[in-house]
Amino acid sequence: MINLSIDGISVSVPEGTTVMKAAASIGIEVPHLCFLEGINEISACKVCVVELQGKRKLITACNSPVEEGMVIYTNSPKVRQVRRSNVELILSQHDCHCATCVRSGNCNLQKLSNDLGILEVPFPEELPDNSWNEDFPLIRDSHKCIKCMRCVQICDKVQAMHVWDVQNTGARTTVDVADNKAIEKSPCTLCGQCITHCPTGALRERDDIDKVFKALADPEKITVVQVAPAVRTAWGEELGLTVEEASEGRMVAALKRIGFDYVFDTNFAADLTIMEEGNELLQRLGDADKYAWPMFTSCCPGWVSFMGTKYPQYLKNLSTAKSPQQMFGAMAKSYFAEKKGIDPSNIFSISVMPCVSKKREADLISMNSAGAGQDVDVVLTTRELVRMVRAEHINPKFLKEQEFDSPLGESTGAGVIFGVTGGVMEAALRTAYAVVEGRNPDADAFQAVRGEKGRREADFTVGDKVLHTCTVSGLANAESLMEDIIAGKASYDFVEVMACPGGCVGGGGQPIHDGCEMAVPRGGKLYQLDRDRHLRFSHENPEVQKAYEEYLEKPLAHKAHELLHSELVSEDYFKTTSC
Repeated sequence: MINLSIDGISVSVPEGTTVMKAAASIGIEVPHLCFLEGINEISACKVCVVELQGKRKLITACNSPVEEGMVIYTNSPKVRQVRRSNVELILSQHDCHCATCVRSGNCNLQKLSNDLGILEVPFPEELPDNSWNEDFPLIRDSHKCIKCMRCVQICDKVQAMHVWDVQNTGARTTVDVADNKAIEKSPCTLCGQCITHCPTGALRERDDIDKVFKALADPEKITVVQVAPAVRTAWGEELGLTVEEASEGRMVAALKRIGFDYVFDTNFAADLTIMEEGNELLQRLGDADKYAWPMFTSCCPGWVSFMGTKYPQYLKNLSTAKSPQQMFGAMAKSYFAEKKGIDPSNIFSISVMPCVSKKREADLISMNSAGAGQDVDVVLTTRELVRMVRAEHINPKFLKEQEFDSPLGESTGAGVIFGVTGGVMEAALRTAYAVVEGRNPDADAFQAVRGEKGRREADFTVGDKVLHTCTVSGLANAESLMEDIIAGKASYDFVEVMACPGGCVGGGGQPIHDGCEMAVPRGGKLYQLDRDRHLRFSHENPEVQKAYEEYLEKPLAHKAHELLHSELVSEDYFKTTSC
């Protein structure tokens, strides 16, 4: 243990602890902009400077280890002066029009400037100007980039996609797409982790709210909105709601208040996905020599994009089942339209997702199975939903809970857990076991696929077959998995991959809490919802059963395949209607 003094308080911490962590252990917050523990500890911003007694130069708290007998001052006059100058220099190369920034009120740079009492910038403004494709689902504003390197490090270390890199040198140094590529020509999977880890508004999703408001105002349009499982874990975070207040029922009520004609649950389509994907797995196992192994899940478009970019030879291993979002869109413009007597071309299909990659998925040319344009017309992130709630001046605390509409609103616990890593695997195993054994397993029999570990292996006996499974989250872990499979170091039957660490609950479209990873507590909420559901098996969803009886016939039938499946074996699959 190392003994030192910080702002007059004695503290003892383990050897190797940084000054910043030592200060945090006694409730002293050292301001910072670029620091991300274990990912970006390069002291690029120089905001975390502190004074070490006996030294003329200030030291950076984020990467300076403690030493015996240190006497540290985190906010001395010298520290305040230097910190203020450093922030003023950053602001001189930053677009300070905070009122029109998507991160206003949730920006570390804005907060730090206010805390330091900076009312004007004494240095001349110099803003870099890089062009950008505004149709691309991810938007980068070079005027707001502070060169903290977080996006570079997240993309390199956590996602292994290497989309971002440093350009130029000296005062002209900036961050841009690597290899001087246009973003649409880069390997970007649109996981959105660079967005959620950016401390400013330099990175954001394409804003599609106006398209939705126009549809809501069009008397000819029937607006149908679906909400993904992970959205309900996070939608209340920026609205000041407690976990209890941010219930599914109030979320539905808020969407109704905004003006959507029908509010449905993507969990319905998650249950539908399990019926198709689970039976597809059993079909492949029954004729194993005909198929490539392992079978990969196909629910996550970031993961599918990753495969198409880095391992196109393995696209044939992906399940042909569409994601729940796209299954729902196809059902809304076919089955639902038929039941309600609505012209499918008058349906405007919206999804609310914790994901940026879903925006590109909805635009894929192949995602128009119902024959009425794109099956999903617009995708909003959780953040965009929150902005719509605020724009409509809705206080959800005062809303009475409402149920999802029918016939696409019923769901089971298995559908709920799709939003957390391991959830698709667990839900599929529940139903696969029931199909083979003729009886339901214990609903919690497959919990071995759960956990925070980025890659988890588990074996399960289903009938006379031992299934070798692997669950992965984070694309760097996915890359490691694929390299092991290629090298023959690993062999599985069924593999689930989610691009974002922790799964959709940690998605790139979720509310941003700088420096905090929220996937674990959000995932815990989904598991609680699963436990609370009176139905916990996808095959027991009465509305899914009815959809098969009335329309789809049975899993993997011709109609089901036409609407709910897509072959992911061609580069044509990745062509979109826009970008």
